[in-house]
Amino acid sequence: MTRVLKVGAAQLGPIQKEEKRKEVVQRLIALLQEGASQSCDLVVFPELALTTFFPRWWSEKIAEFDHYFEKEMPSKEVQPLFAEAEKLGVGFHLGYAEMTSDGHRYNTSVLVSKKAQIIGKYRKVHLPGHEENEPWRAFQHLERYYFEPGEEFKVFGAFQGVLGMAICNDRRWSETYRVLGLKGCELALIGYNTPIHYPPDPSQDALAGFHNQLVMQSGAYQNGMWVVGVAKAGNEEGCDLLGDSSIIAPSGEVVAQCSTVGDELVSATVDLDMCAKYKETLFDFARYRRPEVYKTITSQAGVEIPDGVASGKSDSEDQE
Repeated sequence: MTRVLKVGAAQLGPIQKEEKRKEVVQRLIALLQEGASQSCDLVVFPELALTTFFPRWWSEKIAEFDHYFEKEMPSKEVQPLFAEAEKLGVGFHLGYAEMTSDGHRYNTSVLVSKKAQIIGKYRKVHLPGHEENEPWRAFQHLERYYFEPGEEFKVFGAFQGVLGMAICNDRRWSETYRVLGLKGCELALIGYNTPIHYPPDPSQDALAGFHNQLVMQSGAYQNGMWVVGVAKAGNEEGCDLLGDSSIIAPSGEVVAQCSTVGDELVSATVDLDMCAKYKETLFDFARYRRPEVYKTITSQAGVEIPDGVASGKSDSEDQE
């Protein structure tokens, strides 16, 4: 029996500051309905899909931004999305800002079944940006101020396979895909909000799309998994966000991609059994991995150049 499902990448255009939750949820419902019309089993929405990307603004009183966070999921405002999903029989992935009952704040995503039941939750591990006010920036990236980091990468048995989640900056780190791959992930769902302008090094601006595809395609190929990367795109509060939402096969090939920076859904047939062609050949981890020589990866965070290398000379050269 083959394990095949139809997956939709539901890209969102910008969400402006004044747009109400109710209005945003109606946009999500329209995309979900479009997914249903394309026979999708699963529709993937982006990171922070219910609000504007609020970490671009600084506030000395963090509580002033509490209205951007969801204290329960689904909340009363988001419940119509869950109801429509159950009616249509379509599962979905949703990114949002989460506030726990004891006041912790996370950049979170959930995986929801065709019966509108939450079957998995993930909290973003790799928080980018900065913790302090940096007014020299045209816009800020204060995720490290507004959110706490998540603790682990998880996988969930759903939609006939093993699914994992990551969020935005996680996709840039090879460890994300490798940990998910070691847990058997066959389909990774990744939402992102990516500014095209990168203030610390504007020379990277022209490469934003290339880097986005590079990391997701290599992560898919090197771990034998499908990757669905979905953007919130367009000009949001004066900040241009990258589009290029994509569905990527375990071969590393892009099989579907959005062509706009607005609300748009593209879909593809995902054959989960295709993962075995890579997991059991080139990337047969059990046979080929050498964990004993990778200890540096988990024993240190920053770069540590070995003694004798920093000068650019080897010991033998010093002795000549």
